[in-house]
Amino acid sequence: MSAVITVATTGPIATKADNPALPTTPEEIAAEVEAAYQAGAAVAHVHLRDEAQRPTADLAIARRVMELIASRCPILVQLSTGVGLDVPYEERARLVELRPRMATLNPCSMSFGPGEFRNPPLAVRRLAARMRELDVRPELEIYDTGHLEVCLRLQQEDLLTEPLQFSIVLGVQGGMAATPGNLLTMVSRLPAGAVWQVIAIGRANLQLTAIGLALGGNARAGLEDTLHLRKGELAAGNRQLVERAVRLVRDLDRSVASVAEAETLLALPRGPDVRRPPVPGPPVPGPPVPGPPVPGPHAQPT
Repeated sequence: MSAVITVATTGPIATKADNPALPTTPEEIAAEVEAAYQAGAAVAHVHLRDEAQRPTADLAIARRVMELIASRCPILVQLSTGVGLDVPYEERARLVELRPRMATLNPCSMSFGPGEFRNPPLAVRRLAARMRELDVRPELEIYDTGHLEVCLRLQQEDLLTEPLQFSIVLGVQGGMAATPGNLLTMVSRLPAGAVWQVIAIGRANLQLTAIGLALGGNARAGLEDTLHLRKGELAAGNRQLVERAVRLVRDLDRSVASVAEAETLLALPRGPDVRRPPVPGPPVPGPPVPGPPVPGPHAQPT
């Protein structure tokens, strides 16, 4: 089966001081996305930065990035609604109003390094409902074992549709450690028919990406996940990391999915993108959440 490669160009944390190749302006991000597309990426996971390199959910910047990417290549855009730890949830949620083909949906609040990644349960449900209304496909980022159970509960509440699309995130301080055992545990617990990829942060990126591909998952590559090509050597850009992922795919006798194949494999709605007008109406709050009232807190700590 073909493997979908996603490029994650920027992320919310690193700056050019960490790696000068990190793209932060709309023009730099679009250029890096195009280079990654030429190397084999079918999906672009997009974080946004302001002029000071700080994470932002500014809709004008997001729209500019999406337009520049669309003018350069037909890659599928996946906007991050995680944005950054200091950006209010309401601002983050508004990004789906731009109607990218995909956007992230983070199901749970958690410690994230020295900070807190806030994803309030009722706000997550409102965002999931709005994404379904807009035909924006959720990419479910699960950083710990209990996050999977919350996603399955969202599905039971008719807020998510099959096949569920997961990113298993390993290596964030506050989440699961980046170990093969943790990856195997999470893969074994995914629901039947789920689409998934590994996001391995830092030094375990290459090894866990390879294991994930060997298990039948998709792959993510880029400077958001690792700033280095190998120990002691900074990556010269996102393209190098995508090319490495492509080699892994082919060495495992799998093929690299084209954009058209990725649309099918990810079960994307044939819906609107940056070139189509947004649905009118206020983005926040979203429509009433279907299903019974949700008591809070609804999950035990993991």
